[in-house]
Amino acid sequence: MTTIASRLQAVRGRIADAARRHGRNPEDISLLAVSKTWPAAAVRAAAAAGQRSFGENYVQEAVAKIAALADAGLDWHFIGPLQSNKSGEVAMAFQWLHSLDRAKLAQRLSRQRPATLPALNLCIQVNVSGEASKSGIDPPALDALADQVAGLPGLRLRGLMCVPEPSDDAVLLRSRFARLRELRDGLNGRGFALDTLSMGMSHDLEAAIAEGATIVRVGTAIFGERVYPRP
Repeated sequence: MTTIASRLQAVRGRIADAARRHGRNPEDISLLAVSKTWPAAAVRAAAAAGQRSFGENYVQEAVAKIAALADAGLDWHFIGPLQSNKSGEVAMAFQWLHSLDRAKLAQRLSRQRPATLPALNLCIQVNVSGEASKSGIDPPALDALADQVAGLPGLRLRGLMCVPEPSDDAVLLRSRFARLRELRDGLNGRGFALDTLSMGMSHDLEAAIAEGATIVRVGTAIFGERVYPRP
């Protein structure tokens, strides 16, 4: 078994164990392998071990990787902050965007999504920790943005995403994830039908699963520590 395959197996085990501890069905939680900065060969190794969904943060890198792996039948999720001038490439190449944070971006994606493709699945990113440096909208602005996104052609609003502050405090992390779940439930109470909570990463996926995560975004625990190029 390759290192990536064995790490995938370990992460799937963590997901299943956490789900069972909290009375959930492991099959209700999807694993998104975050492959940013890793070459197409690493993604192909993960795909050979049964992984189908991959998350990317950088548009140019991702588009090249998607083209190189076009034969593999993979699902691609864009999970990083998206600049408006890159929206067309995401609308053309991806199945999901997790980091929607403004109406104008949704409108651009709606215009740019080819009618021949299924609707682009969207999650609104919410800044549940209130950090000034963190991407995502503030919770009080969520209802208005969801209303603006709903019904745009070529798009399907699926749920919410968050990236809380790094912490070893499980109680704090669970409170952040619980807040996102409460916001999702509030929208559903207003008539939305959101089924997705994208939350939890390598270090905190158990806390996220405890609070209802349906997609966990895991990179380091699958591919190893990233080595970023020097600027």
